[in-house]
Amino acid sequence: MTNRKISAVFLDRDGVINEKIEGGFVKVWDEFKFLPDTASAIKLLNDKKIPVYLISNQSGIGRGIMSHNDLEKIHRIMTEFLSAEGAHLDDIFVCPHAPDENCDCRKPKPGLLLQAKKKHPEIEFINSWFIGDSGSDVAAGSAVKCRTYQLKSTENLLEVTRKILEKQVGK
Repeated sequence: MTNRKISAVFLDRDGVINEKIEGGFVKVWDEFKFLPDTASAIKLLNDKKIPVYLISNQSGIGRGIMSHNDLEKIHRIMTEFLSAEGAHLDDIFVCPHAPDENCDCRKPKPGLLLQAKKKHPEIEFINSWFIGDSGSDVAAGSAVKCRTYQLKSTENLLEVTRKILEKQVGK
């Protein structure tokens, strides 16, 4: 493992930050349930001065199941909760398109990561991590040469964050 500082950590949302609704979508705040220790994991990264970016497919918008406003409200309340726990996301990038729209931003394509890099040019993908719960997350991260970690259902974000930081020389 390199001894360079981690440039950024990219996190998927559903299944990493909050409980995934199998076969469905989080459409309103009442359906959003944080996974255990999520705020602590993000705060740990924040305390290490490592930027944390949310990278999420939200095709419920493109499918007409929810609106942009619904998603913005969910993310506003989510960030307020994180803030109350002393944690924050540095930015949020979402793909609102339905799968059949063949956009460039829907994971497994790396478009959202490229948007993040364009907005935050200090990001060095080779020194960054993408933590997700699916193969499409791993594929998107790998496409830009990020290190990737596919979260297992038996793990939580805090455990994985600690593992990643332990691998970094000079924690």
